[in-house]
Amino acid sequence: MKEFAAGGWTRKTLAATIDHTLLRPEASEAAVRRLCEEARTYGFASVCVAPCHVSLAVSCLGGPEGGVVGTVVGFPLGYQDPVIKAAEARRARDLGAREIDMVLNVGWLKEGARDAVASDIRGVVEAARGGVVKVILETCLLTDEEKVAACALAERGGARFVKTSTGFGAGGATVEDVRLLRRAGGNRLEVKASGGIRTLEGALALLAAGADRLGCSAGVALVEALEDSAPGAPS
Repeated sequence: MKEFAAGGWTRKTLAATIDHTLLRPEASEAAVRRLCEEARTYGFASVCVAPCHVSLAVSCLGGPEGGVVGTVVGFPLGYQDPVIKAAEARRARDLGAREIDMVLNVGWLKEGARDAVASDIRGVVEAARGGVVKVILETCLLTDEEKVAACALAERGGARFVKTSTGFGAGGATVEDVRLLRRAGGNRLEVKASGGIRTLEGALALLAAGADRLGCSAGVALVEALEDSAPGAPS
């Protein structure tokens, strides 16, 4: 794949920030296979697929060491019983998933049940057995104060990332939310921006705001759009 640089970003380095995602309910086996082939071609950080497609994605990428497969837990609403969330995470790891994006229980957070939220996260982290756990906050449903509290609870629960959105809510990733999560998490949490990332300009703005990962289904288009004149790349 030919490299195109833009002020420090290249197609390769941009691809390495992207979780190449396919979570549509109608996703077919052929679409999952295509997703994995694109991940191999472009060097995306991972593929993120529905739990029922984990085995297929692992196989397409040549086994757990052939490429990173991620999946979702408690998706998309986050209100499953913690035992069920932990079981989902355990099963995903057994099938070869190395990254778990779990949905925060928003209702518990809003009513102040912070011990329950932290315990829910901890259960998934433990079930993931060393896998990377990202906590999806669904920021469009939260106040800024709740977003900061959620970061603290994600850290307390042992997660590695906080993530803005499921992509199925009323809003997606914003520069303002990424900046807020970056400040709240400091160097203790990584930030994944997800939801509605469809343009190169938008993707680079989120990275400049402090995102470590981007979760999107438009990864190929974003990488292919990167040219010498692309805005917002790091110096």
